[in-house]
Formats: sequence, structure tokens, C-alpha cells
Amino acid sequence: MMSKTLKPGQKAPESGQYGIVGPRGGKTGREATVTKGEPLPPTPKPGQGYVLTDRTKHKDR
Repeated sequence: MMSKTLKPGQKAPESGQYGIVGPRGGKTGREATVTKGEPLPPTPKPGQGYVLTDRTKHKDR
């Protein structure tokens, strides 16, 4: 599953784990947990972005 890269400060389209990727899409091994609608946090280095790696699973009623 290849999602598009999101920039720090953008609102998260879905809740879940977002992996930090380098400018060319390489994985950094770091992740952030973000709730839908919250802004993505700053990345450790300029040019990095986020890719949704693990969507939060919500229990049905």
C-alpha cells in the first residue's frame, strides 16, 4: 500500500501510525501516532514527510 506523502503541519486524513519518510520516500524507521484531523508533527529533518503505515482499527458498537 503506497499512500501519498503528507507534509508536517497537514491535517491527518485518518487516525493511525504515520511513518516518517525521507525526501525520496525512503523509510527512516520512525513513526508518529496521529488522530484524524490533527496536524502532523514536525519531522526531525527538513524535506521529510509522512506516510500512513497502520490505520487505527475502531471497534464496531
